[in-house]
Amino acid sequence: MRGQKSRSGSGTRPGFEGGQQPLYRRIPKLKGFPLINRKKYTTINVEKLASLPADTEVTLTSLKEVGILTGDRGPLKILGNGELNIALKVKAAAFTGAARTKIEAAGGSCEVLE
Repeated sequence: MRGQKSRSGSGTRPGFEGGQQPLYRRIPKLKGFPLINRKKYTTINVEKLASLPADTEVTLTSLKEVGILTGDRGPLKILGNGELNIALKVKAAAFTGAARTKIEAAGGSCEVLE
């Protein structure tokens, strides 16, 4: 009988969905997919902690009281940019590898909060 499948030659190309917008054209291009439940951190570099006195306990609230941080965008994350020469007791939700090594090399301690 008549119709698309009765014609001579090969059938439809792979991925053809009968005129409907195909899957490969429906999904976003090049930019990737955004993370739905992305964690947002309040970040600070190690160099900002160098102005604190030795043996200070560093938390998000203590940094806000001192005035180093002004806002709270989530749990505290320590980044490794800069140098640190004093021993500090740092309590944060996350540390980068460089930050952890710099704090411990200065004689301080790192504690991960849940």
